[in-house]
Amino acid sequence: MLLDRQAEIMVQGITGREASAMVADMLEYGSRVVAGVTPGKGGQEVHGKRVYDTVAQLKKDHAATVSVISVPAPAVLDAALEAIAHGIELCLIMSERVPRRDTSKILVAARQAGCQVIGPNSLGLIRPHEAKLGTIGGRIDNVQRSFTPGSTAILSRSGGMTTEIASFLTSHGIGQSIAIGVGGDPIIGANFSELVSMLEK
Repeated sequence: MLLDRQAEIMVQGITGREASAMVADMLEYGSRVVAGVTPGKGGQEVHGKRVYDTVAQLKKDHAATVSVISVPAPAVLDAALEAIAHGIELCLIMSERVPRRDTSKILVAARQAGCQVIGPNSLGLIRPHEAKLGTIGGRIDNVQRSFTPGSTAILSRSGGMTTEIASFLTSHGIGQSIAIGVGGDPIIGANFSELVSMLEK
């Protein structure tokens, strides 16, 4: 269901303050973050994960199939197209207010390459006790309290509401198979109807 526990994850923009904190939480939750990309900062490390200048360089050392993009909105187009061109199968775009023209170009390229896009302006997605992408659920202790494994899926445009619903379900003994913040920008990748059809299969 979109995110396999064994999938190798890269983070584009990993050296940013918010991205660095996000990576720490993802690693603690068990997500397989293998490396990151920030042009001009290759050779550095973030939480023990090497930083590369380009996706092409990263892919020589790692078999990443998932990317989390946390870069300024004007840089999202280049970051996403680079990821898609190098075989990324799932691309989570956290950046908000991405120009609509740029998002349209990303979605066309993704569709042609068979890449699934979540976002822009998404806090992420989570498979409870399996893996999580992005900042969904907030800090790790809150994530562990709010999300529990089960068979109910949550889809929402609001990251905060996603966690609130999961917490409510958990408190009533109802676990979740996956929770996805679809993104709050005017144009997004996977929408509700597409995700519902995917989950039904």
